Amino acid sequence: MSKQKNNQTETKWIGAGIFTAFLASLCCITPVVAIVAGVSGAAATFSWIEPFRPYIIGLTVLLLGYAWYRLLKPNWDPDCACEENPSFLNSKSFLGIVTVVAALLISFPYYSTIFTSKPDQKVVYVQQDQVETVSFNIDGMTCAGCEAAVLSAAHGVDGVLEASASYENQNAVVKFDKEKTTVPTIIEAINKTGYIASESEKLN
Repeated sequence: MSKQKNNQTETKWIGAGIFTAFLASLCCITPVVAIVAGVSGAAATFSWIEPFRPYIIGLTVLLLGYAWYRLLKPNWDPDCACEENPSFLNSKSFLGIVTVVAALLISFPYYSTIFTSKPDQKVVYVQQDQVETVSFNIDGMTCAGCEAAVLSAAHGVDGVLEASASYENQNAVVKFDKEKTTVPTIIEAINKTGYIASESEKLN
């Protein structure tokens, strides 16, 4: 194999590694982008990827591991006793940068909330008998980014006083003024994100 073809092959392995790293966290990157861009309906677009995430991460590790192996293994050419300086795209520096970026992409679900702002705290005076707290089942949440998308949708409903969400429990708890909004209205707002909400139980 010629030096040029060998370099092209190494670049492909590196490119495949960064692509799979991005793909592994796409389900969590999308909700954050949707919130920032104000396109809430796209939040759950790639939530179907979550079950495959461990396998995609494993594939990323294999691809980048093999890229490092190819780059570090001795490559003696009997036709040339000299060493050629590789291009930047085939250098250890570039592969090191790609590896760090891949690690950041894979770990994105653990720090995604730093890119989303918490809803403004509302100071509203409501008679206690007008306040209702309801727990909703939410299907499709896979990370903290998903929670942020659901909370953004809930707080966007006029009359909602407080809201919390848990992707681990697949639920959201919403406290609202029942004189201003209703359970179906809140469900409709959450469903617009792409996640599926349904009433679980009334907590008061």
